[in-house]
Amino acid sequence: MRLAVTTSQYRSLRQAAEAVGIRQSTLSRRLRDLEYRAGAILFERTNGGTRPTAAGLEFFELARCILEDTETALRNLRSRSQGEHGRLTIGVYASMATGNMHATLADYHRRFPEVDVHTVDGSHLRLISALGRNAVDVAIMTSHRAGWDDRALSLWSERVIAALPERHPLTERGAVSWRQIADERLILPLHGPGPELESLLAAKLNGDKPHRVLHQESGLDRLLSLVSAGYGMLLMLEGGTGLKHEGVVYREIQESTEPTRLGFMAYWRQSNCNPTLEPFLKLLRERYPDLSGMRPV
Repeated sequence: MRLAVTTSQYRSLRQAAEAVGIRQSTLSRRLRDLEYRAGAILFERTNGGTRPTAAGLEFFELARCILEDTETALRNLRSRSQGEHGRLTIGVYASMATGNMHATLADYHRRFPEVDVHTVDGSHLRLISALGRNAVDVAIMTSHRAGWDDRALSLWSERVIAALPERHPLTERGAVSWRQIADERLILPLHGPGPELESLLAAKLNGDKPHRVLHQESGLDRLLSLVSAGYGMLLMLEGGTGLKHEGVVYREIQESTEPTRLGFMAYWRQSNCNPTLEPFLKLLRERYPDLSGMRPV
């Protein structure tokens, strides 16, 4: 069909054969076979050249549409198999308001604008479970790896931040220490990095319990509203500081003048066959190369 459409654009079989890169005799035989299968004469052959018959002109118009649709379908299939189309489900552990997670997703969208990204929130345990049943393709979480024995990639780290009411005395300082917040009423989320922040708090206080901890199941925006209303100080990660909330001031939590950080990792299953996953992982490796020399989990 493609050879016949190409031949219809030339005045001679010789020119058409040269254009498609085959012998004239081979082209002539292919066209005869097509006419036999179609049960119609598609070309008028004379000493002056070859030109389409009336039936041939009508056939070639439809054939062009078929060939164009086929090319489009094959191009889309190749694009999807290369991860350029489709859907990628990412388990998100912390806020994407700013920082590396936000920048990574923005870069991925620039490179693969036709991939639909679906995000899922949850605790470490919930996202690990979602990975296990392929409900999530990749999860971006802190480095706590209990219960995971498949693939993982070390990424970035984020500073631990205290969100304080703007009139709190500690806002006069450029940073606060773990010992300084021990006597404060603290707000901690039950989901996301909340449990790890609480474990970190206990470790930094050498097992001493803080004055009071209020556990919350709300999202970050509502927790910041509680801070603004004076209910306490919120422990959070640096990525959430992109949310500007009236009446709230962010301060870095330091230990010996150094910021406290939590590392992030990407977790996924080696058996995951979603074609959009590998380009995303390739992007992560480009942006956050593992310089430790260690083999990935």
